[in-house]
Amino acid sequence: MGVVILLVMAAGVAAMLTRKLPTGFALVLLAVAIAFIAGAPLTGENSVLDTVLQEGAPALAATMVAILLGSWLGKLLDETGIAGTLVRKIVEFGGDRPVVVALGVLAVSTLVGTVTGSAPAAMLAGIIGIPAMIAVGIPKVTAAGTILMGIAAGMPFELPIWQFFSTALELPIPTVRGFMLKLFPFALAAAVLFVLIETRRRGVEHAWSLKSASKKPVSRREQLGDAPWYALLTPVVPLVLALGFEVAILPSMLAGVLYALLTTTRPREMNKRLLRTLYGAFEVAAAPMVLFIAIGILLAAVKLPGAVESLEPLVKAVSPQNPVLFVLVFTLLVPLCLYRGPLNVFGLGAGIAGVLIAAGIYPAVAVLGLATSYNQVFGVSDPTSTQTVWSAQYAGVTPQQVMLRTLPYVWAVALGGFCVTAATYL
Repeated sequence: MGVVILLVMAAGVAAMLTRKLPTGFALVLLAVAIAFIAGAPLTGENSVLDTVLQEGAPALAATMVAILLGSWLGKLLDETGIAGTLVRKIVEFGGDRPVVVALGVLAVSTLVGTVTGSAPAAMLAGIIGIPAMIAVGIPKVTAAGTILMGIAAGMPFELPIWQFFSTALELPIPTVRGFMLKLFPFALAAAVLFVLIETRRRGVEHAWSLKSASKKPVSRREQLGDAPWYALLTPVVPLVLALGFEVAILPSMLAGVLYALLTTTRPREMNKRLLRTLYGAFEVAAAPMVLFIAIGILLAAVKLPGAVESLEPLVKAVSPQNPVLFVLVFTLLVPLCLYRGPLNVFGLGAGIAGVLIAAGIYPAVAVLGLATSYNQVFGVSDPTSTQTVWSAQYAGVTPQQVMLRTLPYVWAVALGGFCVTAATYL
């Protein structure tokens, strides 16, 4: 029975890779198929309808709310000019020094990456940052990669990601936070090395400059969209509350939303801006929220007693227990998280993580180390991820070019995460 489940999983991966089915739909169909193969009844306890679909769909509800709040805060950073002001100030400070400009944009991307992920984060930092980097001679692929590496460096502090791993792996937030703090130095070092090495290795290329605006506003504030200096602290507010004061994730993010609003908006305009940005956030968050519904359903399916009993001997047979082999094997498997592969945590990888925990192959915190390390690779180098596609296209290159340039760096980040996991939790 376990072999049949693995074959069905392989078929699901093939459907996602070939784009025969959207990832969310494929995961739901896969979950239902696994449940039936595992012998789950249609209704009742540990059933397809009541357990997999009814209980699985809202299982990651807290993560979905966190994603919505992150998208809302991202919309406010965009509309109020906070993100644009941060990038512009960095570019003004860097002047015509390409490395300084790139490092500055990297810092802003990291800060934005702590607030929201995917394409919105890339756009917040990249709309101004990519043209500015290219204008001072940074190669296009390096400019796109800088944005992505910066977002990935901020990812260990992205509060919705904390919530996702906490709920999906049934771990307390402090445990997730503790590992993310260990992963952050690897992500930051790789990002800085990417900028320093790639800007020098590729040389200076003057190929593109920004087009001037067609309509000239009446004031510098309107022209540049500058936000007040104290509003620029907005991305830090949720982090200070969550890290420094251990405030819960959702209140911390709501505090960031309110701070952005209060520091940039006149009282009579607050109501309209709140509603406008919230409705816009729903549009941004809709796709990931659907994906998290599907992931919750898949997790419910692979945790069914029949599925665990069928998969446990097979998974245990191929899962290394020796720490050195653990690091070696999972490092070699890094490419399997690309192209929506089986180790992509926002796809079938979530199901595999659920099996590893439910079957007792690894402790949940070790699975956290695997999943978060692979996520660092996916978030930068996967040519099918929205942030990679947007950054590459906006810079005028292909996602595959960005993948080839960034993959060695994020592969090293994953290796660092695996080493920490093996040394600490195995």
